[in-house]
Amino acid sequence: MNIISGCRKKLPLLLVALGLAIPMAPAQAADNYPSRPVRIITPANPGGTTDFLARLLAAHLTKIWGQQAIVDNRGSASGVNAAEITKNADPNGYTLMIPYHQHTVNAALLSKLPYHPVNDFTPITQMTEGGLLLVVNPTHPAKNAKEFVQWAKTTKDPINIGSAGIGSGGHLAGELFQLMVGIKAQHIPYRGTGPAIVGLLGGEYHFNFMGLTGAFGQVRAGKLRAIAVTTPKRLVTAPDVPSLSEVLPGFEVVGWYGVMAPAKLPKPLLEKIHAGIVSLVKSPQFIKTMRDNGSEAISSTPEELRQFMLKDMEKWADVVKRAGIKAR
Repeated sequence: MNIISGCRKKLPLLLVALGLAIPMAPAQAADNYPSRPVRIITPANPGGTTDFLARLLAAHLTKIWGQQAIVDNRGSASGVNAAEITKNADPNGYTLMIPYHQHTVNAALLSKLPYHPVNDFTPITQMTEGGLLLVVNPTHPAKNAKEFVQWAKTTKDPINIGSAGIGSGGHLAGELFQLMVGIKAQHIPYRGTGPAIVGLLGGEYHFNFMGLTGAFGQVRAGKLRAIAVTTPKRLVTAPDVPSLSEVLPGFEVVGWYGVMAPAKLPKPLLEKIHAGIVSLVKSPQFIKTMRDNGSEAISSTPEELRQFMLKDMEKWADVVKRAGIKAR
């Protein structure tokens, strides 16, 4: 054995003896992944849809990978803090994040972001898709979507629309509705969904685009009237409620949740993580759970999620500009 060959064979042992790590090839890293707990960052406080999805995912990945997945709640700054932490993490698969529609909306609403919502991350897969419910007080003259659009176009009285806050999904859905119908309503932002519901029950404004779960609860109790959903098609769980697009072609507001990682996640790791998440999303129990909550389970390829997010950013940037919403 010559000197060079001998040194090559002894080099790995020498590195180990010196306490130096030997970088693994991406494929080998994927084979050994995960070898320690995985962090799932959620841009929300405990409770609510984002946290609920994160905990479902964490339990599933813990089960199939044999390593604990831990939910890390970072509910502040409309998700900006959570996204920034994710962006700055090592792209080694041990930091994941559950973005939702606010992640792409932020690009339109906020004058400066410490990251690009798509290019500074590795999109992995979408998890769910759901819309909003257009609701009115039961005393409203419109009984259905067709009558509501006609009322909005022809009423001579001032129109008021409420939402859970400036920049919320309901606010932007309302602005899109106004642009497409050709009206101008006075926006009344509340501090959250609860106060907005109380305001509508009290007749403080005319209509609201609300999250499906909370809104349907009020509708079933007879406190609010369901006019239409904002999804392109009617919901399986509420077939009697029309899609607003049936009377207002092209109207669509879809809330979404997905999973992403820091940019430059190696492809073998991306493929393994994607497969693990999709195995949850396609499971019958997950599909049923989502439908019971007014959403649909939906998986996608990383590239499909990337293109979806880019399109969503473009759509809301246009709405914010045309509606004259002031970015913070």
